[in-house]
Amino acid sequence: MAIHELFPYLCVDNAAAAVDFYCHVFEVKEIFRLTEPSGRIGHVELDFHNGAILMISDEFAEFNIRSPKALGGSAVTLHLHVDDADALVARAVAAGATLDMAPQDQFYGERSGVFRDPFGHRWNVGHSIEKVTPEEMQRRYTAMFDTPGGGSCSSN
Repeated sequence: MAIHELFPYLCVDNAAAAVDFYCHVFEVKEIFRLTEPSGRIGHVELDFHNGAILMISDEFAEFNIRSPKALGGSAVTLHLHVDDADALVARAVAAGATLDMAPQDQFYGERSGVFRDPFGHRWNVGHSIEKVTPEEMQRRYTAMFDTPGGGSCSSN
């Protein structure tokens, strides 16, 4: 079996507002949407450039499709590589996101920060600051646990 693509599909409590937020913060374009006569959005696709597509829908409780707000949070983090993590995190917070972790240099060779969008989804946004081999990453990761207060990594 060949897997051709993987698309994140987010359920939110207000898809129209989420599309506005994502288009503004991430500077992406809406491809199309399917809307019920009642106004509930069944499907939206956003083009994140280079073939990366994010799909969004409103909640459909009758099919047990629920948003992070309805569930009390999300266990999923979306990791996005950009040119300038500091600028994107600042833009997201200015647009209504909640800052979980300000951008900082990480052991794995990335500068990254974390925010939760107004719809409950967690985003880790980063840009590369150095090329790090998996072996060096593991060495640095292990070293974090060997220092007093180490082992608590606030990003993933």
